[in-house]
Amino acid sequence: MSRRRIRRGHAPLMKRSLFIATLAALLLVSRGAFHAAASAPAMPNILIILADDLGYGSVACFGADGRLVRTPNIDRLAREGRRFTDANTTASVCTPTRYSLLTGRYCWRTSLKYETLNTFAPLLIEPGRLNMASMLKARGYQTAAIGKWHLGYGDAGKDPKWRTDYTTELKPGPLELGFDYHFSVPQNHGDITGVFVENHFVYGLRSGKIPPDMKLPGPAPDDENFAPTYYSEAQQGHGHTPMEIDAPRRVDDRVMPELTDKAVHWIEQQQAGKPFFLYFAPVAVHEPVTPSKDLMGSSAAGIFGAWIHELDRTVGRVLDALDKQGLAKDTLVIFTSDNGGVFEPSQKRPETEAVNAGLAVNGPFRGGKTHIYDGGFKVPFIARWPGKIPEGTSCDEMISLADVLATTAAIVGEKLPPAGQGAEDSANILPALLGEQTKTPLRPDMILHSNDGVFAIRKGPWKWIEGVPVKQIGPGIRKAHAGEFQRQLFNLKDDPRETTDVSAQHPEVVAELEALLNRYRDGGYSRELPPPATARK
Repeated sequence: MSRRRIRRGHAPLMKRSLFIATLAALLLVSRGAFHAAASAPAMPNILIILADDLGYGSVACFGADGRLVRTPNIDRLAREGRRFTDANTTASVCTPTRYSLLTGRYCWRTSLKYETLNTFAPLLIEPGRLNMASMLKARGYQTAAIGKWHLGYGDAGKDPKWRTDYTTELKPGPLELGFDYHFSVPQNHGDITGVFVENHFVYGLRSGKIPPDMKLPGPAPDDENFAPTYYSEAQQGHGHTPMEIDAPRRVDDRVMPELTDKAVHWIEQQQAGKPFFLYFAPVAVHEPVTPSKDLMGSSAAGIFGAWIHELDRTVGRVLDALDKQGLAKDTLVIFTSDNGGVFEPSQKRPETEAVNAGLAVNGPFRGGKTHIYDGGFKVPFIARWPGKIPEGTSCDEMISLADVLATTAAIVGEKLPPAGQGAEDSANILPALLGEQTKTPLRPDMILHSNDGVFAIRKGPWKWIEGVPVKQIGPGIRKAHAGEFQRQLFNLKDDPRETTDVSAQHPEVVAELEALLNRYRDGGYSRELPPPATARK
């Protein structure tokens, strides 16, 4: 009797013991899971808005006169995020900087040693090379490249006469780099193609070397964003004739709205919990200067000011799309530009009209697009990531657009390959984004490169210009840019406008920077210091 009672009494006890043990195990597992979740890398959505030719002083939050231009949406990003006052492009023209942003590598390490890609150039980024899209796609991100591309299509192989054929499949292209979707202006706003590209084909291509089952629908016949023929003053003004392509043609003053529509629509397709990466490259404020009709006359800086307003409106529409989808709090937004603004006072241009009205398109800095001086490299750079990046702050850390890749890798917990194999020139600036204090600069030095192939290197307060253009530069440019084709040293702390060459007073600084430039250039990377054995003899 008692034995049976004991047995019956033990059954609940055993069950309770088993329950407690199971609960303890579950608690241990859940604690482990919590710890893993807490220490796991963040997986925010990543949205890069890369404007075209937008100078440092062309938006209000970087000093533009509010009586001339108004940029409330870009200013909103600054209020809700962090401004960088020493952000720099890798080149003073577009293609090289776009290459660097996506790959973390200086473009002059490729076959493109100066200027930009032409309309018929092959894909500059090698499929298989680490880039923003491939890295994030491997992490489960949905990826898209919308806007200006200007990084080429196709594979030239060994054919010296090879040219991109826009009547056939444009492959390899962005999809071979890791982008899931692509909609673009192939080269520049106003380029001679006069078409958009979607994924692997010209958008709405009706005839050409394209299999019938691969044809994609185009726009509705009465869509105001398209025309039967293409006319762009940017091309006709230079004596160029648009290409004959049997496809819907772009309308210059509707390009920005069309690209913005595509970006907004893509964002609307994204869902919370599934991270995305959108590389969005508006064509504003590149020439031709073609703001929408309703913005004409909106700026005291003339038509160029209205073009800045167009860019700001696009930024607002994209931010609104994030808000409506409930994605803003989980999205890192980076707004910047591919190079400084055009500053050619002797030329009759819309930018010159704006400068004459009082708009300092490149702020206090000397020169502009294509040149070796800081006006060609210093650009607005704003980062917003709610709850992570401190609101309404600024940072004077020297950064490069090449740093976006290494920084993104740090955010998602991706280990970079050895410095000689990928992200060769990219520094992790995440501590600067997050407002953390560091004892030493995150990027101790930085290489700059002009449209003419002139190198410069910055370290601390110093900027040394090598002053040697590529041999292909013609006599006209050699004469016009003669001041840049000589060795110069500037102390940017004392002389941010680069007015006084102090190389004669500091030969030891020149020797140090020259040696460092050569070591990085010949060593194949600058993320780390290459071994001396690889340096130039």
